[in-house]
Amino acid sequence: MKRIEAIIKPHKLDSVKSKLNDIGVTGMTITEVKGFGRQRGHKEIYRGAEYHIDFIPKILISLVLTDDLVEKAVEAITETARTGSIGDGKIFVMPVEDVVRIRTGERGSEAV
Repeated sequence: MKRIEAIIKPHKLDSVKSKLNDIGVTGMTITEVKGFGRQRGHKEIYRGAEYHIDFIPKILISLVLTDDLVEKAVEAITETARTGSIGDGKIFVMPVEDVVRIRTGERGSEAV
């Protein structure tokens, strides 16, 4: 099993979620986050004053998947979230040792 964390632009969430559902992903956790990478924020002008916005709003998608779905999910997120401009985001893939479903006590891939 692997844990996938994807940081994407907020307006891409619906299309990424739809594509993940299409490949068989049954659950995910979504968190609204703020951060920056190479883009280092941006400047906005409000009522004539210039403001530097350091942290850009992003969406963090967390998934725990069986090994057979991992590559499909990474490809789906990459294809769907890509705009070709700076700030498209990142995908992190990490190993998961165990999963326990609290309600039933199931463990491993049955709990996913």
